[in-house]
Amino acid sequence: MHPPSFRRRNAGSRRVSAALLTLAVGVAAVAAVPGPAAAAVVPVPAPATLVSADPADQTPHARDGETRAFAQVGNTVFVGGSFTQIRRTATAAWTTQRYLFAYDRTTGQISTTFLPVLDGAVNALVAGPGGTVIVGGTFRNVNGVARRNLVALDPSTGAIVDSWVGRSDGGTVRDLVLHGDDLYVAGAFNWLNGTAHSGLARIDAATGEIDSTFDVNATVGRHDTSSYVWTIDVSPDGNTLVVGGNFTLLNGLPRNQIALVDLTGTPSVIDWSSEKFVAPCGAPETFVHYVQDVRFGADSSWFVVGTNGGSGWPAAYCDALVRFETAERGTGQVATWVNYTGNDTITSVEVADGVVYLGGHFRWLNNPNASDRAGNGAVDRLGIGAVNPANGMPLNWNPRRAGGSALPSGASNWGSSVPVIWRGSDGLYFGHNSDGMGNEYHGRLGMFPLAGGRTVTPRNPSTAATGNLHLRTADGVLAKVPFDGSTLGTPATVSQPNWTGAGATWQVSDRIYWSRAVSGTTTGSRLDISLYNGTTIGASWEASGYNAWYNVGALTGAFFVDGRLYYTRTGANALYYRYFEPDGNYLGATEFTAPTTGMTWSSVRGMAWVAGKIVYGATDGTLRTVPFDPTTAQVVTGSTATVVATPSTGLTWSQPAMFFSVQ
Repeated sequence: MHPPSFRRRNAGSRRVSAALLTLAVGVAAVAAVPGPAAAAVVPVPAPATLVSADPADQTPHARDGETRAFAQVGNTVFVGGSFTQIRRTATAAWTTQRYLFAYDRTTGQISTTFLPVLDGAVNALVAGPGGTVIVGGTFRNVNGVARRNLVALDPSTGAIVDSWVGRSDGGTVRDLVLHGDDLYVAGAFNWLNGTAHSGLARIDAATGEIDSTFDVNATVGRHDTSSYVWTIDVSPDGNTLVVGGNFTLLNGLPRNQIALVDLTGTPSVIDWSSEKFVAPCGAPETFVHYVQDVRFGADSSWFVVGTNGGSGWPAAYCDALVRFETAERGTGQVATWVNYTGNDTITSVEVADGVVYLGGHFRWLNNPNASDRAGNGAVDRLGIGAVNPANGMPLNWNPRRAGGSALPSGASNWGSSVPVIWRGSDGLYFGHNSDGMGNEYHGRLGMFPLAGGRTVTPRNPSTAATGNLHLRTADGVLAKVPFDGSTLGTPATVSQPNWTGAGATWQVSDRIYWSRAVSGTTTGSRLDISLYNGTTIGASWEASGYNAWYNVGALTGAFFVDGRLYYTRTGANALYYRYFEPDGNYLGATEFTAPTTGMTWSSVRGMAWVAGKIVYGATDGTLRTVPFDPTTAQVVTGSTATVVATPSTGLTWSQPAMFFSVQ
């Protein structure tokens, strides 16, 4: 864990033009999520596109300090930060160019005409309307002219746009977000354009003129410190602003570190607050605030927050990535899901193409069970990762912040911060305070291209109400029984020699998973996976080595739907669930109890999800169905269960190895 770098990022340039980006609608373990009272939100996984894990070779390099911001105008990429020198290739000589430069994204050639001179770091960049680059940071002078902390530049020459009147004479600018012609400004200022504004303001992006209708102020810092706003984002529909930083009041209303603002009319503070950022994380003198970055999903219905802070979880969301729902209202808001790193910093997040990307000083994701080490469930992700917005689980994308033997002399293999992850027109740009990424040399910045990436297709059980129940009758042998949701047909005996040692089994799209008894393992079992075409269960393999800690042999029945594995287990009278990510086959590190009533789960033996119902066997050999709705206060009500078959029908439904398939 490390305190935050000064940062920052181009939080707004992805709003500059719809032509620059096409963000797929995404809906992405993980630990403490809401209890039963807040169980109504169950996000459904959606198609996503991952960028390549191999960074582009043509990006230039910087050294000293860090890269904090990107913007793009045409083929030119603008890079801002606290660095002092740049070079085109690993063998080229260093050239002094402090805090801001530009390069051609297709060739990597550094601009020889865009050479602004600043005397302080750049924290934020936006490609503004009318062909400008708007710069926010900690500078006092630009090109020898007094332009404190906020300025608009000509993207070709780096000259000051004199007609643009925005100023932050009262303090530094940390973040900028552009939506339409509105430029939202956040920072450690008390004045903007000569007008009193504490931490937040809105100006006309074309002129720099202050918008007097926006009067929202963040005040009273935590632990007797000066207040400031560290990070902001505007929802794609333009209706909501999320604000994060060091404050305890927003327009005099209690809001600790995070708040929402309604932008649909006269801006006003929304009735939304969370106590999860009130409790302290690590030492307050080190972590004054721990909300580090915020991002909305493409459909505006949710947003994610990345934090640092060290110890303090689960009482507080320390060193975690969390998702909130935009439409929720009231005090005491808790996250839809939480992904803890295990006491390591997250400094930046981005939502793009149905994926949540995050960067920082973390070493693992899905790691709530240990501190500064890999606990049960931890998935190796060194400093950069991608997760499913529906359940917060890691996706199978792991470039790692490391340079290996590719680093030239004097380069740094590891640093405390990734201040910016930003989706440009051709890929995912990253800025950091070290020089290694993807086992290559990328000094302070780089880009993962869209080219060479891949589509992540959500996997789920079939939604069909008619198909076949498969019941293990002997090792490697099953009964395939037609089932229309209420009655059984005539069973057929099928030899499946690859389905051996099978315990609890469930189907997900074209594959099945099952608990397999394996001697010599820590738990005596492992989670296996195989392709299934309706006729033959193929040869199996272990479903990710990251799951070896979990005793799947204790499951007495299981089914998967919408990013969650629901199950019963030996000696327990409850329906449980964990998040499960088929893209990588990662099992969530935290167990949750689904709210139910009137069910004897300890007697369940075998389960399947069929068109919104749980079909389940029991120790008495009876097969039943019961409606299942995870968005209700009681996801299952036992009084609505219906008997489908008794043992007298020829099959005994009393063992865990059962699944449903449409074939």
